[in-house]
Amino acid sequence: MEFGSRSHIAWSTLIVMVVFHVLAIAAFFYMTIDAVLLAAVLHWTCIGWGIGMGYHRLHTHRSYKVPKFIEYFFAVCAVLTLQGGPIFWVAVHRVHHQYSDEKGDPHTPRDGRWWSHILWTIFGEALHSNTAVTGKYAPDLMRERFYRVLNTWHWVPLVLLGIGLYAVGGVPYVLWGIFFRVVFGLHATWLVNSATHLWGTRRFDTPDDSKNSMWVALLTFGEGWHNNHHALPRSARHGLSWHEIDLTWMQIRLLERLGLAWDVQVPTESQIISKVELAAKRVA
Repeated sequence: MEFGSRSHIAWSTLIVMVVFHVLAIAAFFYMTIDAVLLAAVLHWTCIGWGIGMGYHRLHTHRSYKVPKFIEYFFAVCAVLTLQGGPIFWVAVHRVHHQYSDEKGDPHTPRDGRWWSHILWTIFGEALHSNTAVTGKYAPDLMRERFYRVLNTWHWVPLVLLGIGLYAVGGVPYVLWGIFFRVVFGLHATWLVNSATHLWGTRRFDTPDDSKNSMWVALLTFGEGWHNNHHALPRSARHGLSWHEIDLTWMQIRLLERLGLAWDVQVPTESQIISKVELAAKRVA
């Protein structure tokens, strides 16, 4: 699967991005307290639960297990971010880990800072609903009809949510709950692709350029501890120290204590120390 043929623009994606960004700006002319609070709650639900707990740590890396109804719920939350269906998202992220900051990485800053942040999404073939192509990298999800259908029709839940919000709160709810919230969530997620491969600190000497970033972690509920993640990709916990705030990990831990999550993958202290010591030897 190849991404980013710069000679070809995915016009459907570009048009949608332009419309969403314009209407996100328009939201500031229809600002109400309840609409802004709605956007904040939906950001937590869709990015925190859908992307962090769902698409990333559960569906892609299988860092923990939950009952099917929770797994499916997280996937539905995730499609409300306009980041594509579960098979597409998982495929892109697995390719990223396979070729991180090398040829074949869909969004490495080595191809350009703006490329890694947003341009990679609007060049090349639009694969968001192409289950046949992306499914090769997510065979586990391909086995389930739920994921195949959701991947093909990933945009439907967002449309239904928009209709519901309009019925309840009119234009302000739609502008804030859909357009502003989606655009903010997209850029927050894209910062993990761009900023955390450009700026920050490195605890582990990984082969890629991944770095830890507090401010990106705060925007994405813990996804900014990216160097930790690349060193220990199966870990359900990304913030490995007390000062590395990882709200996604806290929520996974809560599910575990409630008996709703199990087989939670967390590195031992000795594993972390050995990784750090190996990094020190390489530097020396």
